[in-house]
Amino acid sequence: MKPKPTLALHELHQGGGMPVVLLHPFPLDSRAWAKMAEALPFGIRTIAVDLPGFGRSDIGGLAPSIDLAADAVYNTLTEYGIGNAIVVGWSMGGYVALALADRHPGFVAGLGLVDSKADADDAEVAANRLRLAREVEMSQSIQPIMAIIGQVLGPTTLEKRREKLPTVEAWMRNQLPAGVAWAQRAMARRPDRNHVLANFRGPIAVIHGEEDQMVPVETAQAMAAKARNSVLTVVPGAAHYAPLEDPVAVAAAIALLHAAVVPHVKAPARRPR
Repeated sequence: MKPKPTLALHELHQGGGMPVVLLHPFPLDSRAWAKMAEALPFGIRTIAVDLPGFGRSDIGGLAPSIDLAADAVYNTLTEYGIGNAIVVGWSMGGYVALALADRHPGFVAGLGLVDSKADADDAEVAANRLRLAREVEMSQSIQPIMAIIGQVLGPTTLEKRREKLPTVEAWMRNQLPAGVAWAQRAMARRPDRNHVLANFRGPIAVIHGEEDQMVPVETAQAMAAKARNSVLTVVPGAAHYAPLEDPVAVAAAIALLHAAVVPHVKAPARRPR
């Protein structure tokens, strides 16, 4: 029996009741959520997960698979004492969130998809992911994927928020080549999950940067249209890394999702700092 990966959990925002679980994008880790979590209303408990091979989480012998990553998240959280949660996934984290809702539907009370999609990769995109995975492994460096930084941040951020670039680049370079290659292979093999959008009975928040070049905003609009109970939030002046580019706008959308799942809880106003 293969060992289970050890996933690190980080309590980013204190609160009670049903938590919001945050799943990060490729190729970052849970630190990417920090500013967004700070902007959440008082009382919303928020737990960020380092996915397999990123941050403080091990791969633990796990085969490259978004489904197995979702199982690892589920096992880690239930062992931590979380019975159900609102799960918000950003980009790659969105793929894991959809898999979690598909494989463990009783656990996911509300679903947030940030700059993500339900479609599987087409053959060209999947082949490129596998090529990059091989290059990362052969070079034992994440340099082959560093060009992504010019795609994930939008023109507004590159013009007006350039102070964010060094931090994002440092977080990327802090990841291990083994984790980066694992994730590329896992994403290349993931199935289509549009049926999850159609069948999920809880509320869904689709949150998307208006300037996203990697996943067009039209994809977000189509996802929201397929869901039974969805709210679409398009974030102006943000791209594929919207929670980093405009954390306040993304926090407001996640707070609305939380209120839709837990309507009887009225969080008090945030205290001035």
